[in-house]
Amino acid sequence: LNVNVESLIGDKTMIDSIKPELYVTTKFGLPTLHDIIAELKRPGRDPRKRFEVLEFDQNIRTIEDVIVGMTLPGIVTNITAFGAFVDLGVHTSGLLHVSQLGNGKRVEVTQVLSLNQSLTVKVLEVDYERKRISLGLA
Repeated sequence: LNVNVESLIGDKTMIDSIKPELYVTTKFGLPTLHDIIAELKRPGRDPRKRFEVLEFDQNIRTIEDVIVGMTLPGIVTNITAFGAFVDLGVHTSGLLHVSQLGNGKRVEVTQVLSLNQSLTVKVLEVDYERKRISLGLA
């Protein structure tokens, strides 16, 4: 088409004039070329899931800042059979025990939580000496 890529992107008329069969090689087949043409028609579209950035509580920087009864934002970093570990931004993950997830009913952790899930938790206990934080859902 004798145009630069920037001129081509998003120009449906120009893109529709491309004949992909002329560009098939041993490296790039027709399906790949059709995919490229489809993406040229939708510039800036990102096929990945939307990424949510979690903001930790700016007042809580170390485990010593964590107090029983606080409600804090966190992100699930590890899931086990007995619960999930939640990053609170204090260099010590808190444990959200499976018993805190089902409102008295027995549940599988993976039915309620997923890795990298953002959630709000309530601090139930803090053992400063052993650096352990027990959490519940807020």
